[in-house]
Amino acid sequence: MAQLDPHPLCGHNAAVATRVGFLGGTGIEGRGLALRFALAGASVVVGSRSEERARAAAAEYNALLGVDRIRGAANPDMLRESDIVFITLPYEHAPEAVSHAASDLRAGVILVDVTVPMVFRDGRAEFAEPAEGSNAERIAARIPKDARLVGAFKTIPAHVLAEIDTPLDCDDLVCGDSSEAKQAVIAACAAIPALRSLDAGPLSAARILERMTVLAVQLNRRYKRKGARYRVQGV
Repeated sequence: MAQLDPHPLCGHNAAVATRVGFLGGTGIEGRGLALRFALAGASVVVGSRSEERARAAAAEYNALLGVDRIRGAANPDMLRESDIVFITLPYEHAPEAVSHAASDLRAGVILVDVTVPMVFRDGRAEFAEPAEGSNAERIAARIPKDARLVGAFKTIPAHVLAEIDTPLDCDDLVCGDSSEAKQAVIAACAAIPALRSLDAGPLSAARILERMTVLAVQLNRRYKRKGARYRVQGV
């Protein structure tokens, strides 16, 4: 594949000091976040059950960037090397995948759940409420006690994240029961241009955030738009 000129944003932002990994990094949401964190200077590892698939995705992403900033690895290697791991799998597969990955998680690792349990019936988006109240809480029940889970990027459309030339121009609402973990995620996200991260409270706030995504989808359809997202005024 021919090497492209470096993306104009490469190297223009303060580097992210943490190592960022992606569980399910070959989908559209993982792709968008991996590219945006790489543009922000982070060390990024895309994980997959298949190392070959992860490497192919990383090569594709690096071609878009025009520089080699992203590495692909099998999930166990990615999990052992990352400080913050974004869970970017389909919502229905995420809890089981996290359960299977538990033995490979480093002590103190921060997991970031971006999933939203949403289904479409008769063309209308509906919240598929888990018994735990939110998908974030469902995942939290399946991770080791020394791992910390944060909810983030739940209200930003995946396709907007993947359009790396589109400024996000919105707020990212971050929730979790560990203040330290939330602040680490907020600090890492601060390097992404045109994005402000706000502490939205405990992990139970994911019940609200996940429903807000369903509302955004409904607004998109009603007004024939595709990028509805949120900005908090007065803060």
